[in-house]
Formats: sequence, structure tokens, C-alpha cells
Amino acid sequence: MANTYRVLDKVRLQDEEEFVDILEDKRYCSDLRFAFRTFSPPPYKGAPACSSDELNQAVLESQYLRYVIKEVALETGSSVEEVRDEACGIMWEMSQNLQLRFIRLLGFAVRKVFKRIFSAIYVNMEGLQVLQQATQECPVILMPNHRSYIDFLVVSYILFNYDIPVPVIAAGIPLAGMKIVGEILRRSGAFFIRRAIGSDKLYWAVLSEYVRTIVRKGFAPLEFFVEGLRSRTLKSLPPKLGMMNMILEPFFKGEVYDVTLLPISISYDRVLEESLLAHELLGVPKPRESTAGLLKASRVLQENYGCMHVNFGRPLSVRRLCEGKINRCQYNLTPRDLPQKPNAEAQACGSWLAHMIVRLQEEGALTSPWSLMACVLLQVPTAVLTEEGLLFHQLTEQTLWLRKLALDFRAHLNWPEKVPDSDVMSSTMALHRSVVYRKAGRVYLTRNDELERKHSIEEDMMRTAAALLMLASYRNQCLHVFVRPALLALAMSITKSTKKDELLTCFCFLQELFSNEFVFIPGQSSQDFEEACSLLHKCKAVHVGQWEVTDSDTGPEVLSFLQELLKPFIESYQLMFRFLCEERDCVFREKDFLSGVRTLATKLIVSGELHTYEALSSDMQKNVLSSLRRLGAVTKITISENNEYKVNKSAVRRTGDMLAGRIPLQIVQAAPDARL
Repeated sequence: MANTYRVLDKVRLQDEEEFVDILEDKRYCSDLRFAFRTFSPPPYKGAPACSSDELNQAVLESQYLRYVIKEVALETGSSVEEVRDEACGIMWEMSQNLQLRFIRLLGFAVRKVFKRIFSAIYVNMEGLQVLQQATQECPVILMPNHRSYIDFLVVSYILFNYDIPVPVIAAGIPLAGMKIVGEILRRSGAFFIRRAIGSDKLYWAVLSEYVRTIVRKGFAPLEFFVEGLRSRTLKSLPPKLGMMNMILEPFFKGEVYDVTLLPISISYDRVLEESLLAHELLGVPKPRESTAGLLKASRVLQENYGCMHVNFGRPLSVRRLCEGKINRCQYNLTPRDLPQKPNAEAQACGSWLAHMIVRLQEEGALTSPWSLMACVLLQVPTAVLTEEGLLFHQLTEQTLWLRKLALDFRAHLNWPEKVPDSDVMSSTMALHRSVVYRKAGRVYLTRNDELERKHSIEEDMMRTAAALLMLASYRNQCLHVFVRPALLALAMSITKSTKKDELLTCFCFLQELFSNEFVFIPGQSSQDFEEACSLLHKCKAVHVGQWEVTDSDTGPEVLSFLQELLKPFIESYQLMFRFLCEERDCVFREKDFLSGVRTLATKLIVSGELHTYEALSSDMQKNVLSSLRRLGAVTKITISENNEYKVNKSAVRRTGDMLAGRIPLQIVQAAPDARL
């Protein structure tokens, strides 16, 4: 079967001339020779390199940090020396210690792993060439999407391979605690950030000054994940804005002429952590990052994970993008060294840029055949997949129909054209045998049945849920292609109207409700609506007039598919609205909400009343809370490990009724700082 993957990969390479498999020639030469190759990246504006000690010293001696240290000393009653020692401790915990010999060590190890688990790693060479030029001109911020632990490893590996300065990378503090591995990562350019900073003024000051100093000096690209966390559902997460505001501040204050943002789209045929992520969503505690855990996970080296595509996007100039959007003169009114919180204008600008980066990451991603197959399989009743099976030729026909629709919607497909479609489908299913398998011409869900052991109904349901959540994750990889037309199709179903203004109102309501599920650029609802109209018109599903949108003779098939695509989200949200309205107490703790919803969903799935297993996902449950908070139907009243909320049941009920089309839609007024 490995030979089949390799054949498909070579055809894929021929079809996509701009992408080059960087593993192809490496399979036949020494890994040691690669690790010790000459590495001579062109420097930024000819400036000398900055060692980690020099960087740390510049941060600790900055006027900004001295000012904050004095403030904290006054506020806490400590001496300046004690607070400075604390700042030095934070710096020691946080800072990277980039050393070329450790980059070589990591390159040697990573290359061996990549050659073993991936059939190919494709990189667009044009994007790399543009990046190489950009690193010489101004500070560069690398912004990949985040789907796997190996995301930042592959970017550093590629840059080392092509003589581009290796980045310093923002990483979570748990990685620093891994024996040996944590130190290797630190010396390979990782700097470590605590996940829960809260109101720790000194920590914020050290971190922000550290990031700003990296940007000002520009000695190496800075890499961070704008989504903040690794996506457990494999779809884009709403961006976190803290780091974004830090990297923009040197430009706003005129300390650098420009900053270059570079979106990077990393697409996987198969994700290493697929099973782990699904079980986390079902409430299984996430394993603590440790060296022992990494060694136990070495069994992944026995698996084939297909191909990876790394698409380096077009560099974006912050100076050009922010022109006319922010008045930088205001920063002249306050000394640069004094602490300044970003004002509303700066926050809005940072939010807009961050959301745009996520959208560009989505547009640069490649959609695999498996993502399209997952879309089709999730619209098949679960009983069919677990008992009688879906006819393979039927799955093939529907997937090929969906491929055409995806192309109409301007998707970038990772589908080899010179290989029979049946071979593509068969090899794709073989790659994902952990989720589905083929037997006697039918497709079944893989549930890891243990023949000797009898399972309870609940245990059987959870095994099914794990497989379906893995399937949903791969569907999520291509949802950005369909989500805007799908929201319009859903608006047509909810309103039963053809009037454009009524459809736009419903479209905006759905965007606001689901803005934690899907990422939309703030303030562009009208453009998104027009894009949805255009795409549905292009595939001949609707007729678009000046005042109306009506379905065509061939429209029902497309519109029905798109509505079904969003059905798991609709059903899950309505279930959680129901749970909140039926609870006797108006005040509840977050963990009680999550466990209560999971219990209710389990009961309804077993009884056959609920048909989507995605209601069991903890991410979906938390997204509902965030959505209702934004809409003012739920209020957070305490912030701690046991977050408490107060629910406005009438507002929740009204939201559910609008979603079901039972009452007229109202324009949703979210909190003014909802996207900041």
C-alpha cells in the first residue's frame, strides 16, 4: 500500500508544479550530511546577529521594564531589587537560546521522523523565495495555522533547508518542562509563554518587551500561532490578539519602518494526533506533555500519514495595510518607554489583521479527497455506517459531485488528475483505516471492537462518538470552502423568504451566532453575503437579482447538501439552549454545564432523539457559552477555575426560536468589544 501512496504523490507533484517535495532527494542522501550542511542565511539589513544573552540584557535594561519594575515595587511593597530578580527569573524561564548546533541536531532528528511517517512534504518554492527576500528588508512575522505539535518543527526545518534565518518561536510553557526535549527546543529557538497570565503585571511587561525587542532588532523571524492554541477540531479558531498587539506596537510607535506578516497554511492528509484529539473532545483528560509520553507515542512512527503541504503565503506589509486605518500621531503624545494599553482604534486594527491572517491561512490550505469524503459520510445515518455499510460506489459518486462543487467555490484541491478516481478513493480510505474501512464493496465506521468483550450501550456509543468526531475533524478542514454559501442556504431555509434584505439580516445573525465555530473578518458581513450569492449563482443553485435571491431548478440538491453540512451545529446549539432553559437554577458553573450537556446528549443519542454526536464535543459546548455571552444571553459572574455564569433564559429561548425560524429575526447587537 505504501507504493500506492508514493505513486499518487508523484502524480500530485506533476500536477502542482509550484510545489516541490522537499523529501524526495533527501531519501537518497545522508541525514548527517544534511544536518552539517553549510548554513549561511543573508542577514537582516546586514545587521549582526543578536545572541540570546544580548537580547535578554536589552530587555532587562529597557526603560520600559525599569519603569514597570518600579511601579510593581511600589504596589507590592517589595524592593526594586527583589522585583528585578523576579523579572530575571521570568526571563530565564521564558527566553530562547538559539544555537546552530542544536538546529542541526533537531534537523537530523526531524528529517529521520519526517521521512518515516510522511510520503511527501510539498512546499511552494515561489513563496519561499519571496520570504527569503523579505527577511532582509524588515522584521518578518511567520504566522502558521496550528493543527499538530509538529507544525513549528516543519517550518524551522524548511527554512534551515533553504538558507533562510531560522525563527524564534512562541511555545507553551508545558513544553519547557519536558526533560531534555524542552532544552533542545529552547536551543532551537523556542521561547516559552505561560498559558494563564491573568493580571500579572510584571509577567506581561517582560513578555511584551521581549517580543517587541525581537521585532525591533529583526535578527530572526518571529513565529507564533495567531489562533493561540492547537485546534482540536482541525478548523480555524478565532484569533487571540495579545501577541498580535505586541508585534504591532513597534510599528505604531515608529520604532520600525514596517513589519511583514506572512500567513502559512499547513495541510495534512492525516494528523498524527487524530485519535487523541477526538478523545479530548469527549472529556478524556489531555496527557501532560512529557518526555516519557513522547517516547510512548513513538508508535506513530509505524504509521503512514500521507502528505503534508506547506504553503507560504504572500508577505503582507503592515504599513500598507494600516494606511488610513490608524492615526499613529497619537503615539507621539506619550513617551515610548511608558506603558501604554492599545486604544480601541489599535485593538480594532489588530483584530482586523488577525482575522484576515486566519482567512488567508484558510484560502491557502489544500483540500484533500478525505475531507470531501468526510463531508459525505457525516450526512449518512450513523446506523448505516455501523451496521449495513454505505455502498462504496455511492460514496465515490457523491464525493466526485462534491469535488465539482468545491471547485466552483474556488477551493484548492489536493486531488491527482492523472490517477483513476477509484484508485484515489481506495488509497485514501486505506490511509484512514483508523476511521473507516471497506468490506465487500461497502464502507463501515471503524470502532476498534473487542470481540471478546461485551460493551454497554453507553460504551458502544462513546466508541462510535470517537470515530465520528475524528471524521468531523477532517470535514472541518474544508468547511471554510462551503461555510458562506451554507449560511445563505440556511438563511433561505429559516426565513422562507427570497428578499435580499431579509436574507442578509438572517445571514448576519447566523454569522454572529457561529462566530466561534467559523472565522469571519469583522465588519465584512455584507461582503461575505455577496460572496455567498456569487458562489451559489456560479454553481447555478440560485438566481440572484437586484432585490431577490431565488433557487433554480437544479438548486435543491446543492442547497440541501449545504444545509445538511451545518445541521450538526444547529442541532448541537439547540440542544444546549434547551439544557439551559430546562435547568432550575439561573446560575451555573462551567464544568457542571459541560458534564450536564454531555449527560443529556448521551441520553438523547441512545434513545434516538438526537442524531449528531458532535453535541458531545467540549469545544462545541464551550463555543455555545461564548456565543451566548457575546449576545448577552449569558453573563460570567466569577472568573476562576470554577467559572460561574448567569443565564437569561428568555434571551436563550428567543435565540433558539430565531434559529428555528419560529419568530421573526432581529438584528443582533453584540457587545462592542466582542471581537477585540
